[in-house]
Amino acid sequence: MKAATARSLSGFVDARREQLISVLSDLVRLPSENRAPIGAELACQRYLAARLARTGWDPTLYTPAEVPGITAHPLFWPGRHYDDRPNLGATLPGEGGGRSLILSGHIDTVPVGSLEWSHAPFGAEVLDGRLYGRGAFDMKAGIASNLFVLEALAELGIRLRGDLTFESVVDEEFGGVNGTLAARLAGYSADAAVISEPSSLRVCPAQRGGRTVHLTFSSPNGGILCPTNSGGVIDQLRLFLNALPDFVEVRRLTAPDHALYRHLADRVPVTVARIQTAPWGTDEPPNVPPVCRLELFWQTLPGETVETIDQQFAEWLNALIAAHPEAFRARPAVEHPIRWLPSSAIAADHSLVQEFAATAHSSTGHSPAVCGIEGPCDLFVFHDFGIPALLWGPHGGNAHMGDEYVEIGSLVESTKALLAFVCQWCGVASE
Repeated sequence: MKAATARSLSGFVDARREQLISVLSDLVRLPSENRAPIGAELACQRYLAARLARTGWDPTLYTPAEVPGITAHPLFWPGRHYDDRPNLGATLPGEGGGRSLILSGHIDTVPVGSLEWSHAPFGAEVLDGRLYGRGAFDMKAGIASNLFVLEALAELGIRLRGDLTFESVVDEEFGGVNGTLAARLAGYSADAAVISEPSSLRVCPAQRGGRTVHLTFSSPNGGILCPTNSGGVIDQLRLFLNALPDFVEVRRLTAPDHALYRHLADRVPVTVARIQTAPWGTDEPPNVPPVCRLELFWQTLPGETVETIDQQFAEWLNALIAAHPEAFRARPAVEHPIRWLPSSAIAADHSLVQEFAATAHSSTGHSPAVCGIEGPCDLFVFHDFGIPALLWGPHGGNAHMGDEYVEIGSLVESTKALLAFVCQWCGVASE
């Protein structure tokens, strides 16, 4: 890529900054909440397809359920519904002699939830350099950046040597992954992929894995006035939480070392995500709870298997129950509400990683960190299909919380790097 082209790309993004913000605002104003097993991604996908068509692309909308072989694939997670939840895919053939690339992202978001927002969840309010709204950070900013890259190439008249694919998939949240799996089985493949997850301007060729467990403690009782009631489920909960640091220590001692996660103080965190005994408030009668539900989530590193992870937890839980038989007269029920999400990585010295980091440095003037991202996502699906892939996206905050936001300046910088990398990786046939 010529130096003049590189300069024009950066200047173009600066000059079209409002266009980038406008695309993101449009996407945030169109709710696409995933409420597994259903979702509402259709409006956003139609918006993206219309813009692609106006740019000269030939987009295809297709549902994951209609892709041949998906239900028989080992990664398929049953029980999700895909009425009016299409994937979007489009490929622009190159002139020849270049490498192919996929720009990927998920269009679904988590629900708004019951937490308070001080900014309208679908208002796309811009304040003090931030754009607020559900999905603004995770990850409609990435989708907007990917789309902007395609429109920039068209407006600048740049023809690529390698094929470029744009995809927007559904059902990534809540361990969905079926949308990304469907895209691979539908034939969208390339020499590499960039997934525009919000990586905070870090080049992330790895993701941590995740295991979610729902435990139900039970201890039937005779009500609040019954003289024979003991501590019941509250005793079970107390014993469980007091012993949990022992499980945390097991995880820390047994998790494999990995170069891309050595920067973290806690490489394999274990988190209590929710605890519930009964509905709150005076609409409910005061009582001794007979049931307590707890959600536990812990993260894993490359090289760990679900069999090992589940065995570790089962052995620890069995030891806890055996040590307190008087409290655990009923064994806690254990359920896995979402799929096992494996960790996955390509090496930091992979050509994709090195070229992206170098291009980002040239485009932004800052040398990006190369490390693993802290949470699970659908990166592992690309790796399973033999497609080298990494994560790249802007700074922001409050993902999956109230007042989610993306930093606009960071979005501009991440888009500059992405546009330059597309030209570098695929090769420029004409400028």
